[in-house]
Amino acid sequence: MTTESVPKWRRLEPDERKEQIFACAAELFGERPYADVSTSDIAARAGVARGLINHYFGTKRELYLTVVRRALTVPHGAIDQLPEGTLEQRTEAAVDWFLDMIGKQEKMWLAAITPEGIGRDVEVERILDDADRTAADRVLEAMGFSSDDARWDQFNAVLRSYAGMVKVAGREWLVRGSLDRAQVHDLLSHVLLTLVSSVLPRLSGTP
Repeated sequence: MTTESVPKWRRLEPDERKEQIFACAAELFGERPYADVSTSDIAARAGVARGLINHYFGTKRELYLTVVRRALTVPHGAIDQLPEGTLEQRTEAAVDWFLDMIGKQEKMWLAAITPEGIGRDVEVERILDDADRTAADRVLEAMGFSSDDARWDQFNAVLRSYAGMVKVAGREWLVRGSLDRAQVHDLLSHVLLTLVSSVLPRLSGTP
């Protein structure tokens, strides 16, 4: 039995234990393809009995989906963290917040946007789509757009198109190193500012 596989028992409250399991699962899913991670691996990393994983999260797939959902979802409270100021200042702050978020969970974010080893999974695709829609809503709200606007769905579609650039730029920074963080920040901030200040206001109400 390796040192890593020896359970590291510590007395924790149920919520703390659940969060510990979640964090260890996120680490492993970020380090290896889905198929190469077992519940035994997760249990060993977390120092818990394997049955506790089933108790809190169900199957490995259900735990994986929970990890992916959290890695990609922009919380509503993120808007409250943005400073008051000009539209340019808010777009720069929004991009900065996002880059901080993916930087802190780099491996899991990359694994979530390009899931490997799980095959085509409708539920994963739905989570990815929901995350993109939610992130677009958060950005629109942060930039002062009203959800009552009849063009909201069109606005959301434009921001979801921008999300494709965000993912590619993130990979160029985190994986390929062809762009550094400052360059990615500059690129995404300028494009976002152009979208919210020029493109969105010019959209007609006709689909």
